[in-house]
Amino acid sequence: NMNFNRNGSMTNPHNVEKTMHKFQQLAKDAQSNGDPVLVENYLQHADHYSRRLAELNERNKNNSLNEKSTKDLSKSSESVDSK
Repeated sequence: NMNFNRNGSMTNPHNVEKTMHKFQQLAKDAQSNGDPVLVENYLQHADHYSRRLAELNERNKNNSLNEKSTKDLSKSSESVDSK
């Protein structure tokens, strides 16, 4: 039973990573069962979630940098205002 929620939980990197690993394991299981078509299908899904995870990590990194620079700017404007 492959019931993967699509209610926005795919914006959480932990959930995306978990889903990626799930498809990788399904591909290994399909390989053990000798089903090359199913292996390829699962690997394509795992690749999709791998790219999604990289995208989320990049976005989170950029957001962290933006927050840091915003804090730095507000600190520098506070020091200018106090003079």
